[in-house]
Amino acid sequence: MNPMPPAVMTFAATDPSSGAGLQADVLTLASIGCYPLSVVTALTVQDTLGVDNVMVFDADWVNEQARTILEDMQVSAFKLGMLGSVENIAVIAEIMADYPDTPLLIDPILSSGRGDELANDEMQAAMMDLLFPQATLITPNSLEARRLAFSDESEEIENTSLDESAQRLIDMGCEYVLITGTHERTQDVVNTLYGENGLIRAYTWERLPGSYHGSGCTLTSAIAACIAHGLTMEEAVAEAQEYTWQTLKNAFRPGMGQYIPDRMFWAREEEDEDESEKS
Repeated sequence: MNPMPPAVMTFAATDPSSGAGLQADVLTLASIGCYPLSVVTALTVQDTLGVDNVMVFDADWVNEQARTILEDMQVSAFKLGMLGSVENIAVIAEIMADYPDTPLLIDPILSSGRGDELANDEMQAAMMDLLFPQATLITPNSLEARRLAFSDESEEIENTSLDESAQRLIDMGCEYVLITGTHERTQDVVNTLYGENGLIRAYTWERLPGSYHGSGCTLTSAIAACIAHGLTMEEAVAEAQEYTWQTLKNAFRPGMGQYIPDRMFWAREEEDEDESEKS
């Protein structure tokens, strides 16, 4: 019998376009050699333009999906995406508390790429209170990092320091914070990794043209996959960023909206090489 590849359990909402959400997680995890285990938190009506409707699952259903699998299989990492409700966040926090030695990676999704709200203030507070203290890594973009870090303040936060935002998130209990810089007005994209002692490393990437649907899901799932394969956090973050950048470089535009990262780019590269050798 062949050994099972490392399993990663993702909690997320579905995306019929497979650009983001649960389908993006599954594609990414499988592409990096992991076995994806999926827990549905909500069903969405969306395309490459944005999210039109959301049907949130009852927390009992979320709990039963996860508990049933966890009683049957060993999981090497957890990845959380769109969670849907305060009740879902609470029940997922209880599940995570029963597996304190399993890495927990959180993509704190607050809105879609178009700006559709996907987490209200109550959900945001629940994430910070119940999940962040258990998190191995959270991966907010710069807008999310500021919104989460300064949620209790009414002042304008657009120009607040990302270093200070990261420190506030670390103080909430997160072990590591990776802030992505796509939304910053910089020539290149700069992603910054922080730990308990502050900045660990800044990563600079060429800013690619276009807008991408599911890049955050891809990055966090890729880090989870690398962690499941036994890499350290710094190794996993570096490898996952390289993978994600390649998916964006090879992205395609199947509809009228954003580009979709090609999570299986390496397979198509191999196909092209085979065709070249035959010709």
